[in-house]
Amino acid sequence: MSEWSKQDRFKAILSGEKADRPIVSGWRHFIDKEQTADDLAQTTISFTKQYDWDWVKINPRATYLAEAWGNQYDFTDYQTVFPRQQTTAISSAVNLWDIEVKKAVHTASLAEHLEGVRKIRQGLPDTPLIQTVFSPLTVLLFIVGRSAYVTKTVFGIEHPVTLESLFKEHRAAAHHALHAISLTLADYVQELQQVGSDGLFYAVTGTAHPGLFDEAMFDEFSRPYDSIVLEAANYGKNILHTCGAYAQPEKFNDYRIDGISWDTVAEGNPGLEADLKATKVGGVDHGLFAVNDIAQIKQQAKEALTLMKDQPFILSPNCAIPLNVTDEALAQLKQSIFE
Repeated sequence: MSEWSKQDRFKAILSGEKADRPIVSGWRHFIDKEQTADDLAQTTISFTKQYDWDWVKINPRATYLAEAWGNQYDFTDYQTVFPRQQTTAISSAVNLWDIEVKKAVHTASLAEHLEGVRKIRQGLPDTPLIQTVFSPLTVLLFIVGRSAYVTKTVFGIEHPVTLESLFKEHRAAAHHALHAISLTLADYVQELQQVGSDGLFYAVTGTAHPGLFDEAMFDEFSRPYDSIVLEAANYGKNILHTCGAYAQPEKFNDYRIDGISWDTVAEGNPGLEADLKATKVGGVDHGLFAVNDIAQIKQQAKEALTLMKDQPFILSPNCAIPLNVTDEALAQLKQSIFE
């Protein structure tokens, strides 16, 4: 191929083929610009053009999927990237039966983000875009005011529903809720194709951590519902992100995904040498962008690119970039591809 476009590189690399070079992108929250479709689109377009990223992981507000079932948040009060939760749509596990399937175009937070993707596509007509979608299990945990990470709690919720109540005492109700959420997300994912998304950044967040769900629990409450959503997204290229420590990226080797993103330096996780089937995405510790250690960003990017030089590879931070990142640090990440 004489002239590679951004779409050519993105599709080739996520098809397991080498392009003329690896590709790179970074993503972060803009917590003062994520409450409307216009703000999110304008900020995403500007951020992408500033660093000429090879592709875009759209970074919506962290709560947008849980909002679809009625959760309310205070967007004037954030703890890191999470607004304070004011109301919980489901306050007791027995009420999980109340969760119903939604149509994306008729659900405010989903329709808002469809409009956001449409506007981003208009502003970035030639750049690959993938929308962030959380797994049904993660969305369920958020709806009930529980964290999807083993060591964290939800900002604003002091006494969340227990995991025992959710998944043992009310197991059938949990399955009902997860099925309704997965069908809603599948509908949303189909609508995303219509507005210009090239696939998903599908985050199971921290639910693969065995301290939160053991293997049997994960296989029962995550895997079948992940399949429903990812099947609906089979039109595009999909990158799965498994977050935090003990993220078990190898657990997803049989998932219908094209890329896999995980924290290569977190406790209990393999590095880039891991035996994974999907194209690897990552290589740079996102924590370096909190302290803006330019030398280490450069060094880790170089090491990752050297290790992966004979394989299709996407260079990126291992998770979302912290809010206090500097322009210099992001520019170094982009430049690393060419050094």
